[in-house]
Amino acid sequence: MTTIEQAVDVLLSDGSTVQLRQIRPSDAAAIVAMHSRFSERTRYLRYFSPYPRIPERDLQRFVNVDHADREAFVVLAGDRIVAVGRYERLGPAAPDAEVAFVVEDAYQGRGIGSVLLEHLADAATRFGIVNFVAEVLPANGPMLRVFADFGYQLQRQFADGVVHLTFPIAPTDATLAVQRGREQRTEARSMARLLAPRGVAVYGASATGQGVGAAVLGHLRDGGFTGAVVPVHPTASRVAGLPAYPSAADAGLPVDLAVVAVAPESTPEVVADAAAAGVHGLVVISAGFAEAGTEGAAAQRALVRAAHAAGMRVIGPNCLGVANTDPAVRLNATLAPRLPAPGRVGIFSQSGAFGVALLAEADRRGLGLSSFVSAGNRADVSGNDLLQYWQDDPATDVIMLYLETFGNPRKFARLARRIGRDKPVVALASPARPPGVGTFVGPDATAVSALFAQSGVIRVDTVAELLDVGVLLANQPLPAGNRVGVVGNSSALTGLAATACAAQGLTVATGYPRDVGPRASAAEFAEALAVATADDGVDALVALFAPPLPGQFTGTEADLTGALPTALTTAKPAVATFLAGRAPAGIPAYPSVEEAVRALGRVTAYADWLRRPPGILPELPDVDRVATQAALRTDGADATALLGAYGIDVVASASVGSAEEAVEAASRFGYPVALKVAAAGLRHRLDLGAVRLDLPDAVAVRRTYAELAATFGAEVLVQPMVAPGVACVVELVEDPAFGPVVGFGLGGVATELLGDRAWRAVPLTDRDAAELVDAPRAAPLLRGHRGAAPVDRQALADLLLRVGQLADEQPRVRALTLNPVLARPDGLSVLHATVLTGSATP
Repeated sequence: MTTIEQAVDVLLSDGSTVQLRQIRPSDAAAIVAMHSRFSERTRYLRYFSPYPRIPERDLQRFVNVDHADREAFVVLAGDRIVAVGRYERLGPAAPDAEVAFVVEDAYQGRGIGSVLLEHLADAATRFGIVNFVAEVLPANGPMLRVFADFGYQLQRQFADGVVHLTFPIAPTDATLAVQRGREQRTEARSMARLLAPRGVAVYGASATGQGVGAAVLGHLRDGGFTGAVVPVHPTASRVAGLPAYPSAADAGLPVDLAVVAVAPESTPEVVADAAAAGVHGLVVISAGFAEAGTEGAAAQRALVRAAHAAGMRVIGPNCLGVANTDPAVRLNATLAPRLPAPGRVGIFSQSGAFGVALLAEADRRGLGLSSFVSAGNRADVSGNDLLQYWQDDPATDVIMLYLETFGNPRKFARLARRIGRDKPVVALASPARPPGVGTFVGPDATAVSALFAQSGVIRVDTVAELLDVGVLLANQPLPAGNRVGVVGNSSALTGLAATACAAQGLTVATGYPRDVGPRASAAEFAEALAVATADDGVDALVALFAPPLPGQFTGTEADLTGALPTALTTAKPAVATFLAGRAPAGIPAYPSVEEAVRALGRVTAYADWLRRPPGILPELPDVDRVATQAALRTDGADATALLGAYGIDVVASASVGSAEEAVEAASRFGYPVALKVAAAGLRHRLDLGAVRLDLPDAVAVRRTYAELAATFGAEVLVQPMVAPGVACVVELVEDPAFGPVVGFGLGGVATELLGDRAWRAVPLTDRDAAELVDAPRAAPLLRGHRGAAPVDRQALADLLLRVGQLADEQPRVRALTLNPVLARPDGLSVLHATVLTGSATP
């Protein structure tokens, strides 16, 4: 959501950056200047006439809009306006608005028109505009393609030499797919330009060979980078044996990437110099930015603003660098002196120091690397950008992430679910959570693990486990099920493996574990493994070898190493723990049985997620987005109206402060009524006497009000009675990793005390909602318990879907609670709702 106060950075189709914001009256001179740079053809296609200059009356109308019935956005490259788009409602309260935009010639063909259309449609929808209309000359093919390619259902008419277009602008699956496809392509291209640069400029490498800059320069040179390496130094003619230049442009070579290792106060000059050389991105190794305090944070913001104004992305600051092992690139622009061998695993690390250790350990384990990025302070480029890049990168099969914080959690959850269907994503991320928004408590550690699993992310707890899982995914196929064949030469090890399988949710296959005994020869051990791999009742294999007592093992280590590869060549994954000798090449080997089985358990759970259908996002009737905007006031939200706009009816209630007011409200609702203490923590506490039901008349209401006021205070709620049901709770909170998450559980003090809540990330599919209803431990109460009638679980699922859609479409809604929700065989009733709003996520 774009506002006057908040501009947004936008990536174009070539990976460069521009800025988009609402137009301002002060933009008049810049609009005239842009108009003067238009070619005659661009003016004619936009205005249907030569229109050589903008009359003052037109200019003032262009730059003065009400940001409701008339809206306009400008796109800026640096300080220069290069495009403008606008809509104008066709009459008071009309459902239609005319839309138009124009892009400066030098910036045409980069996707700016699509960006403007996306933002204009979003703004117009919020003010009740349903359709856009546009008039386009037939010769304006690019403009016609912008509308046609956006996924809108276009109605075309040709009259008077003009193509008249009309189309509804409400988001649809088709338009969202187009927007997200554009997002993926632009972010991937911006990363591709940084990971496969034609040349790299290095700022801050000393001529003495000392310091961070010199280290990175040396690694670039010695790593065999196939492009140009350009040291930039104010005085030296050579640095690290390479020709040096006072500015990057002086080298006369194509330079796409700049490595920056200068003090924060010197970065403005570096950004300007890199921009003059046509650099596409900066890798800022330097520290002293946001991690150093308020002044550093301001310097970091200025760095990103300047870089974006010049069309550049920023990796860092305070980062380790970037690497690409592709033989055609061989880029090591990092502080790590040695990279792992080329392979199929992409690694993202937020921490620089941690990244060095991670690369070293990956190298020790033989985990092949495709590319690596350390984001440091993550001022611009984040893990989400790399997910977009690795999604279609043919050199990457497995994605590994080390995440300390999440920049855009809504986006991470969406990307992970999509990309995880094609490539496994392994994340080292803490399950601990900061306090919730306001008084709202979010998912606990167990629920966080479930959220990762729902999104198809393999969450791990330690560095060792990250690499354990990565090695398995990089070298073995996914298991077809959870049946494990355990084969070893030690009953102690096989028994330990069977116990570990149970702990990881794996099933030991029938006939296993199989102990061949310590005296088995290499051939006998290999034969037992071969039988297991051929067993149709086995989905994965655990091979265990313990050192036999002297004189027991009849073969040699060479015999064992030679016999096993044939036995383990299969479409089934295998892990091994060899306490003597070595596992065959390509078979992941682990120091302990528990580590081997744990890695296999993580991968098996991911394979199971892949086999389950993802579900669909159903079209929900009775959703009124115009009413939604009316309910979202600047000072908060009308909870009842907001929920009603999404088809969620809340039982009416009235807050009263005297007995007479209570009687008046009860008469208005009709008897019988309920009286409840108004305090949120008490209004469902029947056990404390804070709720009184089935009050039949005014006498009962007066008496009950007096009792409640004397015990709990004067503020009391009056509500009409509804049919009884099983009390449930629906919640919405913001999670730092997944953004909005929907929680569901049964009501009552005991379930609240035990934290019996299940959670799913937004948006919810029909499958998510159905699973969420059945996920709490107390869910059997919904299916009928001890003779009770089963409730309408489909009605609960529908309620969850509506809450999920509200959260997905309304980023200002930060938290929500429906408590209690009475579920019955014939439907449900929402008795109380609390909504907390805040500023929208940019």
